Amino acid sequence: MSTRDRTALALVVWAVMLSQTLLYPGVDRLVAAMGFGSGNYLDASTWFLAAEFAAFAVAAGVWGAASDTVERRIPFVAAGAVLGAVGYSALALLGPTAPAFWLILAVRFLQGAATVGAFSLAMSMLADLGEGNGRNMGAAGIAIGIGTALGAPIGGQLYAVGPFVPLWTGAVLLTLVGAATLLVADRAPEGDHEGVREALGALRRTPALTVPFAFGFADRMTAGFFALVGTVYFRTAFSLSPAETGITLALFFAPFGLLQYPFGRLSDRFGRTAPIVAGSTFYGVVVLGIGAADSVFAAQSDALLAVQFGMVAVGVLGALMAPATMALVVDLAPEGERGVALGGFNIAGSLGFLAGVVGGGLIADDFGYPAAFGFAGGAEILLALIAIPAFLRLQIRREKMFS
Repeated sequence: MSTRDRTALALVVWAVMLSQTLLYPGVDRLVAAMGFGSGNYLDASTWFLAAEFAAFAVAAGVWGAASDTVERRIPFVAAGAVLGAVGYSALALLGPTAPAFWLILAVRFLQGAATVGAFSLAMSMLADLGEGNGRNMGAAGIAIGIGTALGAPIGGQLYAVGPFVPLWTGAVLLTLVGAATLLVADRAPEGDHEGVREALGALRRTPALTVPFAFGFADRMTAGFFALVGTVYFRTAFSLSPAETGITLALFFAPFGLLQYPFGRLSDRFGRTAPIVAGSTFYGVVVLGIGAADSVFAAQSDALLAVQFGMVAVGVLGALMAPATMALVVDLAPEGERGVALGGFNIAGSLGFLAGVVGGGLIADDFGYPAAFGFAGGAEILLALIAIPAFLRLQIRREKMFS
């Protein structure tokens, strides 16, 4: 039963990520088709992507509180998916005729507020299943990775059909998954409140959660960075089409998705510290290398090849870090607060994605792409160095660390 439920809940996470990343390879083309940007599509794309993740950060706790009130999760997972589908449909219908960009951003915010309910509560339900935290978080991680791995190349092909086709595809996908979710057993534990206040309370009661929260923030910040700055960088520096950009992004997301489950199991066996700290350090170094490739190599073809190898490398390193970080959250949280802790982790991750989109977009716009890649890669390296003493002080019982 738990295997079926684990698969179904991972499917929800997958669908949310797939529908989300379908938009990334041609997001500049999408805002252009909406008639906004005035030629500066990096700026318009920044706010289009940021609106969704601002909603993620704000609404995750609201969904958790609503779930707590009725002591059930599945109806809210289904509602979040279906309402997210409505939001994608509204964007597709409104896009060509919207009188103002603020209206598009408002709808985008509401769509993000809906889909985060399905995403966050499905993650919490995975944490409730037991049978190994690394296994459950590895299932979540592989769903995230495969969703984004497929979303990038498929989205690039859909943009070739029309700029609003990825929106319609996401709407159909979320509708189907939302309906299928109703077949999953509801396992909401008593006392597992998931509001923002509860998440902050969990941090006060378990200060060690600051460590995985910080890494979750930084890791998602680089994801947000690549979703916007990486996409526009590939399009402009190497003259790639949306389809070619999608394939380049998939070089990261494919290994990131396929390796998360085995790496999650590996962290159950050997611990969380080495994958997180070492992975983050090398991850940051490779991100810096990707940003420097265009200036280091004289031939554009050589620079592109170096970038593509770099994307594979950050995908492998990301797969090493992500499930270990999520599993560390579950390791540290008391049994009755695992959903709370994961809700806080998702809020931190959403704020990180928002910082990557807005910070990376503004830096790239004002100072250029090398400075923006320095911002993203340098943040990962700095965090890893700062966190080493915290990991050395962090005492987790062996039976929890190697569950």
